[in-house]
Amino acid sequence: MTSIEVAVRRLPHAVDLDLPAYATPESAGMDLLAAVEAEVVLQPGERRLVPSGLAIALPAGYEAQVRPRSGLALKHGVTVLNAPGTVDADYRGEVGVILINLGQDPFVVTRGCRIAQLVVAAVGRAVWRPVEALEQSVRDTGGFGSTGLGDTRIGAAKGAAE
Repeated sequence: MTSIEVAVRRLPHAVDLDLPAYATPESAGMDLLAAVEAEVVLQPGERRLVPSGLAIALPAGYEAQVRPRSGLALKHGVTVLNAPGTVDADYRGEVGVILINLGQDPFVVTRGCRIAQLVVAAVGRAVWRPVEALEQSVRDTGGFGSTGLGDTRIGAAKGAAE
């Protein structure tokens, strides 16, 4: 595993909160905590930007992905709306988490509550090369659902669905 140094600044409303940390030696993500001053109640179907109280400076060539926590999703139906959210290397503002309650009951976000995961990942930059035609592949133009409609042969289900 590669380690990189990431500068992090605790904003005034998060000075007493822990920095994100890996829960186990093999964890890919670190938990982001809610830096709310008072409880925030997310009603079913409601979305809200929840502050983390952190600003970061990633090295060039990296991004931070804000991802849902599986326990919140399973137990409460609460997830990150734009998952994964991307924090670009040149962004210096507060990392926010857009939470949505897809569950049936109100969900209470409390100060220090683990609301999302943060995964730091290397990124590549695309350089477009315009062409007249693309190389064919086994899948070719098979789109949504074309690889999982019952028949294990690529394209077999495509013809049956038409």
